[in-house]
Amino acid sequence: MSARSEPETAADVTELARHALEHWGVRNAEPELLKYRENAVFRVRLADGRPAALRIHRLGYHTDAALRSELQWMGFLQSAGVATPSPVPTLAGDLFVPVGLGTSTPRQVDCLSWLEGRAVGARGVPLGYSPQRASDVFTAIGQTIARMHNAAVGWTPPPGFARHAWDFDGFFGPNPTWGHFETCPFLDDANRELVHRAHRKAVAALSRHERSARNFGLIHADLVRENVLLDGDTIEIIDFDDCGQGWHAYDLAVALYQNREEAIYPLIEASLLDGYRQERELAPQDVAALPLFSALRAFAFLGWVQSRVEGDITREAGMRISTIASGVVAAYLHGA
Repeated sequence: MSARSEPETAADVTELARHALEHWGVRNAEPELLKYRENAVFRVRLADGRPAALRIHRLGYHTDAALRSELQWMGFLQSAGVATPSPVPTLAGDLFVPVGLGTSTPRQVDCLSWLEGRAVGARGVPLGYSPQRASDVFTAIGQTIARMHNAAVGWTPPPGFARHAWDFDGFFGPNPTWGHFETCPFLDDANRELVHRAHRKAVAALSRHERSARNFGLIHADLVRENVLLDGDTIEIIDFDDCGQGWHAYDLAVALYQNREEAIYPLIEASLLDGYRQERELAPQDVAALPLFSALRAFAFLGWVQSRVEGDITREAGMRISTIASGVVAAYLHGA
């Protein structure tokens, strides 16, 4: 029987979590599996009774330097007043540890403080907020994104800091960060042609788009509804797995992406941008570039589902994600 290179079932990964918790002084625990996608995420109890989130990282996605950098960035944001999880070091003081079972390849495991907020929403589920509540929530999200960008400008990363980049090569280079979109199997011929036309337009636009300290720096890069929590009126940001160098406008475009089908979308967009402007300058050219960055998110999603055809994406989910992406790309291509 050949040895598996990584856990393949929920039972496998849960056993690995039990083993990993010993590094935090916890034994005979029953971790609660919350998410098993890129990473396996568990709700656990630390030795002192505090709840925490234990993450078992996808094999080979991040180098040790990149994961350490993610945790350092989160720690800095927390100290700068942005509500994010804080890394919980092991008993030995490590930010993460490699953990394996038997002959399996060790995987990076870390632990983060627990946040009590609830997700702003879920993918594919209408928001259900009143217009006033939606305005308040998205204004606060815009303020929080701006504070994150402000904090990044004032931070000097430690030596060895390394994260991937959501720059031109990150979208259109030989090895895009989220994979190639061109051969996405969920596109029919008409949408594939549309995507290729929009791709040519986006390549030309991004190649001449301003890139400076004013509008480019460390970003979260995955501010979907599930990664933005509400705790009363406080906005909390989780899941920095994709953070890296990129255009600030990409964070805004991603935060708006899932809300395009909402009846009150114009209110949502206006509130998010107004909140951002309350904390940080947003130039007219940044707003004008939002359709471009929405299209870049669509390309990234098409690459993301392409890379998971044989993995954890069902055909139904792949079709839904690709249909939405095609609509976003069409709007960009036709200037809507």
